[in-house]
Formats: sequence, structure tokens, C-alpha cells
Amino acid sequence: MTKQQFDVIFVGAGVMGCAIATYLLRHDSQLKIALIEKDLTYQYSSTILSDGNSRVQFNIKENIQMSQYALEVLETFAEDMVVNGEKPDVAFRRQGNLFLTDEAGREEVERGLALQQSLGCNVAWRTPDEARELYPLLSEDESLFVGATFGRDDGTMSPQAVLEAYKKKAVALGAELIEAEVTAVHHQANQVTGVQLKNGTVLQAKVVVNSAGAWGTHIAQTCGVKIPMQPVMRQVYIVETAVHPEKILPLLLLPSGTYIIHEGHGIFMTAHSFPDDPVTTTDFSWQRSKFEERIWPELAEFLPAFDSLRVTDGWAGLYAVNTFDGNAILGEWPELQGFYLVNGFSGHGFQQCHAVGRYLAERILGLPPTLDLSIFSPRRILENAPVFENKQKII
Repeated sequence: MTKQQFDVIFVGAGVMGCAIATYLLRHDSQLKIALIEKDLTYQYSSTILSDGNSRVQFNIKENIQMSQYALEVLETFAEDMVVNGEKPDVAFRRQGNLFLTDEAGREEVERGLALQQSLGCNVAWRTPDEARELYPLLSEDESLFVGATFGRDDGTMSPQAVLEAYKKKAVALGAELIEAEVTAVHHQANQVTGVQLKNGTVLQAKVVVNSAGAWGTHIAQTCGVKIPMQPVMRQVYIVETAVHPEKILPLLLLPSGTYIIHEGHGIFMTAHSFPDDPVTTTDFSWQRSKFEERIWPELAEFLPAFDSLRVTDGWAGLYAVNTFDGNAILGEWPELQGFYLVNGFSGHGFQQCHAVGRYLAERILGLPPTLDLSIFSPRRILENAPVFENKQKII
């Protein structure tokens, strides 16, 4: 049986794995790192199928701080990620995020806003009339929402470009990219020893990072670790309307959790996470009927111009939903030394890849964290101490 020795092995080379690997190699260029990805086309990768939004509008301090760091990184991302003279272009578009709230959610939204502002975030309360100034398509019906928060610095970008930048940088710094499927995480006496590939190859390392996204639950199970995470399929729709705003509108989040992203001209992207969305790692189908029956009526209510539209495209991707508390699971599993989790982001992981990359690299190397994210430690699962973001729907 073939065996190879590494310092760190990543099971999953999506944006999280590649970001952590990049930060590790920036700290120590001599590290031998394996990035294992079962499909380097990334056809079903949650990174690629993400909407690519970044926001500071969270209700937990650490989530806000991760987004603030992302904004900091994006300022110089192209220069910092140059490989062979090529600069990545992630097409970051700061159109802002406009989050509507109804009376039921107002108190919680205002608490979140106060925390965001105390941390220096460029977020402000908007009255219904002020929200309509930002988003002229909004209904005049005063019963639909009582106000909104507007994050001026929030926006969208190309998740594929961010992933490719981190992947190329990690490889340029010395990481080995391997296309293979991991069938088991090996361990002995409560210490990780490596992984086994589907072809029988064994890769040895004292650190294994579970960066497998929606497939992470299965990877953890192969070494006896049970994490409260489900792969949930969420459908996204592209619609064409007769309205053609003069400029790109902010991302709009309705009180229910439905969101709408203006792509330009009359084209919009929209989605909603439902409690009965399928739990699967194999179903990537999308149904026009789900949009027509469950999303369209609400869109037309809040945006009367959407009463007439055409569905032009759609896709389905997977959320790695943390069923325990909806937040990231970051760090070493307390009962298995060397087994690091970067799982359960529940739909807001892409925007946190920069801060998570830095933090996990620091944890693996035993360095003091620049930003302490221990609130998301896996230990909270064993201690039954959930960390809830808020009661309102989040992207």
C-alpha cells in the first residue's frame, strides 16, 4: 500500500480549504500540505454555486468582525494574490445590502444594528420611504415592512474567482493539489494519522482538516465524529422583468428571508430557504414550479413590477446547515487530536473564508489568534452551549 507523508491534509479544496492552506504557507513555506478534492471541475461545489454576497449585518460580534476582515482583505486582494504576474479579478460590486424588517423582527434588528455600529460598520436604519428611495421598486403598502437596515459597504462578487485565486496561490506557495476521493480519516489512540483514498492510497499526517463542505458530515463519521450538520439543497432562480433600473440596486432581503439580487437591466437573482428543502448530496435539480408557487407571490407583493416576469435560468446548490445553532464549527475536535473542523456555515460561509483561513492556520500552528473565534469552537457542541445568530432568516 502506497503511503505519503504530509504535515497537513485538507479533505476538500473549496474556498475554505484553499484559504486555510494559503495562510498556513504564508506562515511557514516549508509545510507539506495536501489539498484533496474529489472533483476539480467544482461542478457541485457550494463555493461556485454561492450567490457571492458579503455583509456585515450579523447579530454576533465575531460574525461581524469576520466580515469586516473580509472587506479589509478585498481592498488589496488582487495585489496580494498575484501568481506568475496575473492578478485575480473578483468583480466586487458594492451595491449595498438592504434588509427589510417587519414589526415582529424590529427589536432584534435594532439590537443587531446597534452592535454593528458600535464596531464601526457602515450600516444605518432606513425608514420605509428612505428604503424606497434606495429601492424604487418597493411597494407603497405600509403594512409590509416598518423599516430597513442598509449596509453601504456590503456587496457581491464572483465566488469562483475568489476560489481560483486561493487555489492558485496555495499551489504556488507549495501545496499539492490532488484529485481524489477520501474514504476514511485514519486515527489511533485519539490522534489523527492521515486519510485513505478510494484507490487505496494512504496519506499520512498528524493534522487533517475537514473542509468538505456539505459532505463534511460523512467525512467526520469515518473517524467516529458526529457533527450536527445536514446537506440541504437550496434552489436559486434567475428572472427577467420589464423594469430596467438605471443603476444596480442593492441586494434586497425581505422579512421572510427571500432575497433578490439585481444583476443589471431587468435581470434579477432570487432564492428562499424553506424548512422542507431536501436533505441530499446527490440532488441538484431545480423546479420552476417551486418558484411560481412559493416565491413569486411574495415578490409580486413587495415588488409590484414583478407581477409579470419570466424565469430564464436556475440552479441548485447545497447549504452545509448546522442544525445545532446555525453557525460555523471551527477548530479541533476535543476528542480527536489533529482533526480540525471547518464546517456548518449554514449559507454564510463564503464571505467568511478570509477570516476562517487566517484563524484556522493560526490554530493549527499554535499561534495566538489575530481574531479570537473560539466562540465557534466544536467544544460547544459537546457542552450543549449553542451560539445563535438571531431568530430572523439569514442568507
